Amino acid sequence: MKGSEPPMNAEEWVYHQVSMGQYSFALHRFRADFPEQSDTAHKFALKRLVDKKRILSIHKGFYLIIPPQYRSKGILPPTMFLDALMKELDRPYYLALLNAAAYHGAAHQQPQEFFVVTAFPVLRPMQKKGLKVNYVSKKEIPATLLDIRKTEAGYLKISNPALTATDLIQYSKRVGGINRVATVLAELVERIQPSAFDSNLLEHVPVTALQRLGYLLDNILDQKSLGNALYKALQNSKATLFRIPLKASTPINGSASYDRWKVIVNVTIELDQ
Repeated sequence: MKGSEPPMNAEEWVYHQVSMGQYSFALHRFRADFPEQSDTAHKFALKRLVDKKRILSIHKGFYLIIPPQYRSKGILPPTMFLDALMKELDRPYYLALLNAAAYHGAAHQQPQEFFVVTAFPVLRPMQKKGLKVNYVSKKEIPATLLDIRKTEAGYLKISNPALTATDLIQYSKRVGGINRVATVLAELVERIQPSAFDSNLLEHVPVTALQRLGYLLDNILDQKSLGNALYKALQNSKATLFRIPLKASTPINGSASYDRWKVIVNVTIELDQ
C-alpha cells in the first residue's frame, strides 16, 4: 500500500481497511494493492475470506467487510455500504420511503426492507443474508431535495421530509398501501415546513402525488397550514389539477369528490395507533 509497509496477506489487508473506517471495497482496488499477484491468486485469496465469513460479495466486483460485531448476521446494515456501492456503480441515489421516514423520526413500524431510489437503467433487488434492498428508478435524482447524514462508515443520502412524503404517496403500493402511508405521514409532517413546498419540489414530483398529499394534510392529518402552503404552491406553478382517485387501484363509483384537491375519496383512511 502506498506510503506504508504493505500487508503480508489479504486478511491483514482487510483488517487494515476496517482500521481506516472502510467497510467495503471494489475488486479493482484490491488488485491494485496486490499488483504482484495474478488474477487467479486474487480470486483464491478472496474466496478464502468469503469462506471464513470475513467478507461478502453483494455485487459483481464489490465486497463488504464483516467485522466481528456483524458476523452473526453475516452482512452490514445498508446504511454502512450504500454510499460506497453507488459511488462504485457511478449512480446517483438516495435512501427513500419508510427508511427515510424512520431517519426523520417517523418510525411507527421499523421497515423490514430497504428502499433506494436511483437512476435508470433499473437495478435488480439485492437479497443477501436475510436483507433485501429494493431499487426504485427515477429519470432524475433531485440532489437539492436530499439530506446528507453521517454514518459509522461515511455518509448517506436520504430524501428530505417533503420528498419522503411525496415518494411515500407515489409509491404507496411498495410500502403497504395508502393507509400505512397516512399513518407514517402523521408523524413525518412534524418535520415538514410550509416553505418546503416550493418550485424545486414541484418540479420533481408528480402533481397527482401532491394532490393526494394535500387531501391527506387537510382532511386526515389536520395540517391546514401545510395544506394551504401546498395549495398556494400549486396555484403559483399554474399546475392543472384533474380529478383523480385517492387510491388508484380501487373503483370510484359512488365515491365523493373533494373539490379543492380534485381527489375522489374511494377509500376510507384509518390511522394505525
